[in-house]
Amino acid sequence: MQADLLLQGGPVWTGRADDPDAGAVALQGGRVVALDAEAASLAGTDTRVVDLAGRLALPGFIDAHVHPVQGGLGLQGCTLTELPDDEEVYLRALDAYAGTQPAGDWMRASGWSMSAFPGGTPTRQSLDRAVPDRPVFLPNRDAHSAWVNSRALELAGIDRDTPDPPGGRIEREPDGTPSGTLHERAMELVSVLVPPVDDEQRLQGLLRAQEHLHALGIVAWQDAIVGNYAVWGDPYPAYLRAVRDDLLTARVTGALWWDRNRGLEQVDDLVDLRAEGTVGRFRPLAVKIMQDGIAESFTAGMQEPYLDGHGHPTGNRGLSYVEPALLAEAVTLLDRRGFQVHVHAIGDRAVRETLDAFAAARAANGPSAGRHHLAHLQVIHPDDVPRFSALDLTANVQPLWACHEPQMDELTLPFLGEPRGSWQYPFGDLLRCGARLAAGSDWPVSSADPLHGIQVAVTRLRSDGDAIGYEPLLPDQAIGLSDALRAYTAGSAYVTHDDDAGVLRPGSRGDVVVLDRDIFSRPAEQISSACVDLTVVDGRVVHER
Repeated sequence: MQADLLLQGGPVWTGRADDPDAGAVALQGGRVVALDAEAASLAGTDTRVVDLAGRLALPGFIDAHVHPVQGGLGLQGCTLTELPDDEEVYLRALDAYAGTQPAGDWMRASGWSMSAFPGGTPTRQSLDRAVPDRPVFLPNRDAHSAWVNSRALELAGIDRDTPDPPGGRIEREPDGTPSGTLHERAMELVSVLVPPVDDEQRLQGLLRAQEHLHALGIVAWQDAIVGNYAVWGDPYPAYLRAVRDDLLTARVTGALWWDRNRGLEQVDDLVDLRAEGTVGRFRPLAVKIMQDGIAESFTAGMQEPYLDGHGHPTGNRGLSYVEPALLAEAVTLLDRRGFQVHVHAIGDRAVRETLDAFAAARAANGPSAGRHHLAHLQVIHPDDVPRFSALDLTANVQPLWACHEPQMDELTLPFLGEPRGSWQYPFGDLLRCGARLAAGSDWPVSSADPLHGIQVAVTRLRSDGDAIGYEPLLPDQAIGLSDALRAYTAGSAYVTHDDDAGVLRPGSRGDVVVLDRDIFSRPAEQISSACVDLTVVDGRVVHER
C-alpha cells in the first residue's frame, strides 16, 4: 500500500490517552493508515510528503457550538467584531459603511461588544450621530441584544408606552422613552421590519465561513441554530444546496431550532426536517433549546436575584424561556425520538432546570444514544457539577470567556456577587467529577480560533495580548493542554456523532492539522500565537498557508 499523504519530521499528537505521541502519520483513501515507522515506510512515488520540520501535527479541530452562516455574513458585510471595543471606533466604521449603502434602506451590521458602552447599553442618540437618515438594526456579538437608532424605533412604533414583550426588555431613559438597546425578544419588535437575508446570501456566507474555519484548523462543526433566528434566517437551505453542489468540505451536524412559541407538536416537524436534511456531509441530528439569556443583560436564569450596583438584590432572577415542566416533557420526547438535545444554559437556575429535564428523560427512557449536551455553562451551582457525569451529559464549553476582561469585571461580577462569582466556568471541577468536555467558540459571538480558546482554558487569562494587569480567573478551574485539546477534538467529535474523528489512529478519519510550532514545548501564554499551516479533512487538503 502507498500513502496519499505522509507527514513526518516533527511531533504528532494523536489525542489517544494510551499513546499520545507519534513521529509520523500516513493517510490513504481519506483515513489514517499508519503511525511512526510504519507510516514512513508507506511513502511511494505518488505520495505527497510533508516535512513537519519540528512543527506539531494533531487531529483536526471540531467546533461543537458555532454559527457559521451568521459569521460568514458578517465577514462579507459590516461587522464590528474585530474592532477595538470602543464606541467612537464603532461609530466611525458605521458612518463609513453607511456611505456605501443605498440611501434610505435599512442598514444592518453586527458584532458590537457590551463592554464598549456604560452599563453595556448603547443609545439611540449615539447611533443617530453616525446614521441619522435611515433605520439601523445592529445585533451585538452574542445576538442577545440589539442597538437601534431613533428612525428604527419610530418605524417600529416603539415609544414610552410600549410594554416589554414576554421574554424581552426595552432599555429606557428615566421618563420611559426607549434608549436604543433591545434585549432578547424585544429585538423582534424591530427585526420583523428588516428585509430578510436571502438563500443566496446565506450560501455565500456559509462558504466564506467554511474558508475561515478551515484556515483555523476546523474540520467539522455543530451549527448551533438551524432554523429562523434573529435577522439571518434559516441556514438549512444553504446547507442542502452546498451538499447538492459539492461545496461543503466540512462535516456538519445541525442543531434544529426549538421554536419557543410552540410546544411538543413541533417534534413531528423536526423529525421530518431530520429525515429530509440528512444528506451527504450535513446531518441535522440535534435539536437546540435556548433555556435562558445572558448574565450581562440580567436575562440568564439565576436561582437568586441579581444584585444592583450597590450589592443589593434586585428581585430579577432572569428568564426561563421554556417553562421547566414543558422542558422536561420536550427533552424526554426528543430523547425518545432519537434526537440529540443541545441546550443553551448560562445561569445556575437554567443549568439546574436543564439537568432536571435530562434526569426526567433518563428516568422515563433509560440510557439512550442521544449524546446530549449543555452549552456555555457560565454559572453552575457546585451541587450540580457531579450530575453531568451521573446523567452521562457532555459539558459543551466556550473557554474563551473564562477570564477577567471588561465584560466580566464590569458587567458580570458586580451583579453576581459571591459565592456565584466563584462558580463560573468550572472546567477543572467538571473534569475532576468525571464529566466529558466538548468545546466550541460560539463564533461570531467571539473568535472562532481554537488556539485562543485553548490558551484561556489552560491559563484562565485573556489570549489577545491584553492580559497584563489581570489575574487568572479562578485558576483552580484551569485544565491541562492535553485536556483542552481533547475537548476541541475527541470531545467535540463525540457530540457530533463522529466516532472516527478527533484522534489519529489507524482507521480514523484523515483529519489533520499542522501548526507552525510545537505548542507543547512553549509557554502556555504563547499558544494563541501559533498559526495553522495545513488543514486536511478526510485526507483532502482544504487549507494551506
